[in-house]
Amino acid sequence: MSEPLRVAVAGLGTVGSGTVKLLQRNAALLERRCGRAIDIVAVADPDRRDRGFPVDGYRWYDDGIAMAREAPVDVVVELIGGSEGPARRACEAALAAGRHLVTANKALLAHHGEALARAAEAAGVALSFEAAVAGGIPIIKTLREGLAGNRCSRVYGILNGTCNFILSAMGEGGREFEDVLSEAQVLGYAEADPTFDVDGDDTAHKLAILTTVAFGCRLDFAAVHVEGIRHVSPVDLAFAEELGYRIKLLGIAALTDRGVERRVHPCMVPASAPIAHVNGVFNAVVAHGDFVDTIVQVGRGAGELPTASAVVADLADIAAGRTASAFGVPVAALEDVPAVAMGGRRGACYVRLMVLDKPGVFADIAAILRDNRVSMEAVLQRARAPGEAVPVVMITHEAEEAAVIRSLREIMALKTCVEEPRMIRIEPF
Repeated sequence: MSEPLRVAVAGLGTVGSGTVKLLQRNAALLERRCGRAIDIVAVADPDRRDRGFPVDGYRWYDDGIAMAREAPVDVVVELIGGSEGPARRACEAALAAGRHLVTANKALLAHHGEALARAAEAAGVALSFEAAVAGGIPIIKTLREGLAGNRCSRVYGILNGTCNFILSAMGEGGREFEDVLSEAQVLGYAEADPTFDVDGDDTAHKLAILTTVAFGCRLDFAAVHVEGIRHVSPVDLAFAEELGYRIKLLGIAALTDRGVERRVHPCMVPASAPIAHVNGVFNAVVAHGDFVDTIVQVGRGAGELPTASAVVADLADIAAGRTASAFGVPVAALEDVPAVAMGGRRGACYVRLMVLDKPGVFADIAAILRDNRVSMEAVLQRARAPGEAVPVVMITHEAEEAAVIRSLREIMALKTCVEEPRMIRIEPF
């Protein structure tokens, strides 16, 4: 047996505590599978409270940056969180000291991943981050290694369990967004401040990383189009069901002849699509390769134990000597591929209007769509109340996004339109 792999864990929150528990509980299994033991040598957290597992024999630091710089270890595991501050400085200190780095920090990677990967290459150590995307689903390893012989054209998925739980519960019970969000907070599925999740930022960080790993292009978080789920209503979910769709918040990256699309927004997906049936707090990732065709991975995308499982998978690879370039290729080999602006997307859309039921209203709407070269495939109106506001739902044929947006702005300017139009893109998966 080789010498043990010596590990330091920075941050003993939910994932950090889970990582320590897993390493303690399955120590013998890991040693057998890796050919050497994985030993925790040091931990860092300013809060020294009892977390329900033994820490005897570990060197305890209050400062993760000092631990990364000074502890006698081979690997630093950063689980502090945040794109700047102590997390970033601890990662930079670990790489500067020539230590392998494992992190679950998607925000840090989305903003500084290339710089960290470059530092890791210069130091001859690994930068590993399986836990940063989709929790327990091994999508980074799948894209980087399992699909190494494929040219990937598209990767997309449900990457935030909080949003998926909210949309699932709204659809099943016809409940309002705020009501379900409150339940998610009570159950521990949503933070006290849920902005990061429900406004799409968490999904966008993960998608930026997936895009680079899948396509070998430069990491460009600023190029991700981001929308959240606050504007999705029970009415939209009910109409979607009637039309044969489900609504999911998806992160979508596609390699096209014009460049790379990177977008996060609510989507209507056919009820027959596998991803339409992934509900609750589960995540799902779908990848398309030229030889493998389509693969689908489903699992728990967050939480103490699934995410800890992904962290330890990276440690196991390092212990066994299985390391690869962070993004599948060296940083210098990442390609500059143009970003496709959202206005250039072509596709069908669901549009819901609230308009006064008066003669000539629909003729005005049809004229606006005609002038912008947007055609309608179907129209639904379930109630008539002459002189009062009624919902009108339209499904458009495939059209350029910029033309649809122009149309909606002009419709909103009509005196008979009483609410901002709601648009949800339809994805024909």
